[in-house]
Amino acid sequence: MNWISIWAIYKFEMSRTFRTLAQSVVSPVISTVLYFVVFGSAIGSRIESVEGIGYGAFIVPGLIMLTLLQQAVSNASFGIYFPKFIGTIYELLTAPMSFLEIVTGYVGAAATKAVMIALIILVTASFFVELQIAHPVWMVAFLLLTAVSFSLLGFIIGIWARNFEQLQLVPLLMITPLVFLGGAFYSSAMLPPFWAGVTRLNPVLYLISGFRWSFYDIADVPVGISLLAVGVFLSACLGIVWWIFRTGWRIRQ
Repeated sequence: MNWISIWAIYKFEMSRTFRTLAQSVVSPVISTVLYFVVFGSAIGSRIESVEGIGYGAFIVPGLIMLTLLQQAVSNASFGIYFPKFIGTIYELLTAPMSFLEIVTGYVGAAATKAVMIALIILVTASFFVELQIAHPVWMVAFLLLTAVSFSLLGFIIGIWARNFEQLQLVPLLMITPLVFLGGAFYSSAMLPPFWAGVTRLNPVLYLISGFRWSFYDIADVPVGISLLAVGVFLSACLGIVWWIFRTGWRIRQ
């Protein structure tokens, strides 16, 4: 493993974040705080608690997960798309680096940014509501696994996209709706049986459920199934990335 090349990619991607600090960090934090104020105040005034948890505190894991997924996908997709756009990706492909080293650099930086923003939002939320973290180790595990998984998805989107419109298509039309319909602001137990069953077809439900369990020891689905869902998704993304570099799809074409 060429750690010097991995560090070079990682350092470059992280430096881009600090050059655009307002866009990279401040903007998503403010957006999430607005979500929290609107949903926590407007809806929370009508729903006192969900499964014994105050509504304001109940939605915090969902808000963190919403931002985590959006940031992981957008950072990773833009990180690999831009070298494609300006043509410098061929320098990466001709360098003495394996595909694993390239992916580790880009995905590692995207996941780091996403987790960093998620932790900032967690600290910010603690000023609004009283939080408890029942399983801190599992909370960190869910954060890292989800950030890496969706950074890999973003990397795939960045390779697939042929223009900036396509780069924004999946996050806008898939990630945000799936999070909103995945129990970010409610428990699936609050839904009628039919719609509760439909919601269980949403893979994001398992991520949010497992993450909320790490906070409050409550979950819509068993935590083991949540971990399995994350593992399957991570494995699938790794397989697709391996195939992309094996065939050169959308890279050498």
